[in-house]
Amino acid sequence: MAMTFPAGIVIVALLLPVSLVFSSFPATLTLERGIPPSHRLELNQLRERDSSRHRRILQSAGGVVDFPVQGTFNPFLVGLYYTKVQLGSPPKDFYVQIDTGSDVLWVSCSSCNGCPVTSGLQIPLTSFDPGSSSTASLISCSDQRCAVGIQSSDSLCSSQSNQCGYTFQYGDGSGTTGYYVADLLHFDTVLGGSVTNSSSASVVFGCSTLQTGDLTKSDRAVDGIFGFGQQDMSVISQLASQGITPKVFSHCLKGDDAGGGVLVLGEIVEPNIVYTPLVPSQPHYNLNLQSISVNGQTLAIDPSVFATSTSQGTIVDSGTTLAYLSEAAYGPFVNAITSIASQNARTYLSKGNQCYLVTTSINDVFPQVSFNFAGGASLILNPQDYLLQQNSVGGAAVWCIGFQKTPGQEITILGDLVLKDKIFVYDIANQRLGWTNYDCSMSVNVSTTTNTGKSEFVNAGEISNNSSPRNVPHKLIPITMITLLLRMFTLGTYRFL
Repeated sequence: MAMTFPAGIVIVALLLPVSLVFSSFPATLTLERGIPPSHRLELNQLRERDSSRHRRILQSAGGVVDFPVQGTFNPFLVGLYYTKVQLGSPPKDFYVQIDTGSDVLWVSCSSCNGCPVTSGLQIPLTSFDPGSSSTASLISCSDQRCAVGIQSSDSLCSSQSNQCGYTFQYGDGSGTTGYYVADLLHFDTVLGGSVTNSSSASVVFGCSTLQTGDLTKSDRAVDGIFGFGQQDMSVISQLASQGITPKVFSHCLKGDDAGGGVLVLGEIVEPNIVYTPLVPSQPHYNLNLQSISVNGQTLAIDPSVFATSTSQGTIVDSGTTLAYLSEAAYGPFVNAITSIASQNARTYLSKGNQCYLVTTSINDVFPQVSFNFAGGASLILNPQDYLLQQNSVGGAAVWCIGFQKTPGQEITILGDLVLKDKIFVYDIANQRLGWTNYDCSMSVNVSTTTNTGKSEFVNAGEISNNSSPRNVPHKLIPITMITLLLRMFTLGTYRFL
């Protein structure tokens, strides 16, 4: 929604310079130095002063922190979504996978063993060297931030070293080991119009010295993983504790082969978003799934299958490419879909997966699916949200069930197959998660909560390419000044493409 202003407000903004000319306001302003000329400051001291100022500007302006998104869910192309972050002084670019299933931001360290040096994603890989950053500092075991990580199993310490470290093992069998560093995270904030403001904040992140499993492969290699979990070691929690951003983030991941999307620290606002409570006291984004419906008919699945415990439950995880159902739910789910699709498609098994030969639109053949959660919120899945197209045979397209089963486990994982083409809002502060189907190539409205406690909407401008650097043309500077004046009288709306 474009931002409009009452005519009176525009006149005030335009006549303000004129009123200064004809009033008794002094024509000459006296400026005083913030730093006396007799005092010399080191460059890093000046940088820290500027960083503090940037944080104050950000807090008062209520800007939205925006990260570019690249990649796609399609496992035959990329199979992951990733973003770019800047770390250190001078800042260096790192490409990291967007992962809501873990907490910690970590990147490959210069001393890493097993870290890939090239990527099939055609992105440059970079390693972080704490000794080359003037603002980097190691986190010791006596540091309170390390103690916080130990409570959530995100950090560990040994008697042999005073260095705060970590070891993570992921569901696919891959793993990483390293140590923690505190350094500057640089990011863009969108203020008003098309105005972006560069800022930075000190955060704790991991420096990986060892990688195993799929993390060592170069075909889909990135520099690390950006954990967006809700524990205290996550970047979203760290920035929120500093008063820089609200404790909420949102994404809208494009499902076409071009991929990309939107990732912001703030709440995407759409009238059709439905919310369900997060299951309390859980390390992940666990939801209370109550039932599954196919074509409006609730499947005969024992609700206890979906109950949350240490070994079962329903998790939202952007670091998972596909989606997974417990063995008890998988059979009824696939059978219900097949019974409907078989009327207009030929069915067959391919390597244990249920597949279909389709000669028309899948929307005409396959039913709509609904995952029904606590609070009356339903996640509506269209056929492309639970099917994968693999190839074609004799002019017919081969579509297979994209959901997999988790043998011997009662875990449901909603990965990128389900998350794509939807707005997802992770409202950690209010312990809820929301979503709605959406065309993620379109702009979105984002709200942040300012340090005054009020919810504010500001026009973030038209960002035309989420995978490209954003530069503000010089001709926008006068418009920026007027926008800042108008912000005193009206509210706008953040807009991202």
